[in-house]
Amino acid sequence: MSNEAVGSNKASEAGSLWGGRFEGSTAESVARLSRSIQFDWRLAKYDIDGTLAHIKALQSAGYLNLAELKKLEKDLVELAKRVELGSFQAKPSDEDVHSALERGLIEISGGELGGKVRAGRSRNDQIATLIRTYLLDQSDVIQALVEELVDVLAVRAEEHLGVAMPGRTHFQHAQPVLLSHHLLAHAWPLLRDLERFADWRKRASLSPYGAGALAGNTLGIDPNLVAQELGLAGPTQNSIDATSSRDVVAEFGFIATMIGINLSRFAEEIIIWATAEFGYVRLADAFSTGSSIMPQKKNPDVAELARGKAGRMIGDLTGLLSTLKGLPLAYNRDLQEDKEPVFDMVDTLTVLLPAFSGMVATMKFNVERLEALAPAGFSLATDVAEWLVKKKVVFRDAHEITGNLVSYCEKHGLELHEVPDAEMAKISEALTPDVREVLSVAGSIKARSGAGATALPRVLDQLTAIRRLVPKRDA
Repeated sequence: MSNEAVGSNKASEAGSLWGGRFEGSTAESVARLSRSIQFDWRLAKYDIDGTLAHIKALQSAGYLNLAELKKLEKDLVELAKRVELGSFQAKPSDEDVHSALERGLIEISGGELGGKVRAGRSRNDQIATLIRTYLLDQSDVIQALVEELVDVLAVRAEEHLGVAMPGRTHFQHAQPVLLSHHLLAHAWPLLRDLERFADWRKRASLSPYGAGALAGNTLGIDPNLVAQELGLAGPTQNSIDATSSRDVVAEFGFIATMIGINLSRFAEEIIIWATAEFGYVRLADAFSTGSSIMPQKKNPDVAELARGKAGRMIGDLTGLLSTLKGLPLAYNRDLQEDKEPVFDMVDTLTVLLPAFSGMVATMKFNVERLEALAPAGFSLATDVAEWLVKKKVVFRDAHEITGNLVSYCEKHGLELHEVPDAEMAKISEALTPDVREVLSVAGSIKARSGAGATALPRVLDQLTAIRRLVPKRDA
């Protein structure tokens, strides 16, 4: 048996992939600190996929014959099956997913054949590749869930075409808008998140395999072959950068966090809309919870959890960025901390998004209240000012005249359309009775017909554009 094989056995018994130059065993406190198996085991499938690609490169470079390749392929498929069924599991003594799976492969293939697999690669280029392939898969899952929510928003907009509601700035009544327009305002940020994922994939789809520990390998392993086998676009351009950078992980984290933030913004509105004071929506029982002491309560927990989990994701991203900010080249063990934050983000979004979509799909809008409140708070004042501008009044003067009209209404407890013609004329001779043509919600909304505005034809344009990006799903 070679010295290398002896070292391999010694390390294997310790649950790690190293140890030949060390005397004695690692302190248990250090071993506990070093272990990542408790969270990186979820990468087992991706580790096996990487090994399947790697052994083809080993065979192509002459370090495995064809029979050995076929044997290892068969054994790796068997190992993957055992992992999936749970008959092979990581042990607490395994340092990480790589060491656990090498142990599993050696159990099937034997030490001599299984021991050849590690040649030409390092855990540094392995993990840098695995996290990419894992996140690429998870981005597909998250994308499908985001598209489902966009579809729900589009359906709800289609169901309420023509329904008016108060539009707000500074959370004060501003101008009337269509409910459909407001709902679609939450769809477009999510679609931009999907665009970000599409752009991110260009950078994530490069394979660090072949970078070795930091400087590449001397065995003639073809990184293009490995990348092709993994379905990636090609190898990374610099071996040091490949093993030491995690900006691809951080970028995924940013996009995931941005999705969480976009959900949280809508959640905040839904929480407010569901109060007795607002009464805009009624949440379905299936997407609400009750109180352990107050039998009347119906709580918007899905929306509240969305709001809370957005804060947690911001913490995940901030922690990851803080870990990366001061690392010198090349690999540092600090990078072990890159996985748990994005694992948490993936777990959070894959649980949150279906519940959020269900809440939005089933909540009932109080159309009568929305439309009754649409003109409240003098929300048609801007229409008066712009009507005056169309009558050749300088906007500075039009703004002041309209402000005086609002002040009159406040003093007398009136809405804009309730001011008598004679009183309007006292405020300004420019306020002729014809101004009443803009003192309606329907007229205000119809007049706002520019690109991206709230008029119904423009809302229909949005729906057409969204349906090109996210086709309507089967009921």
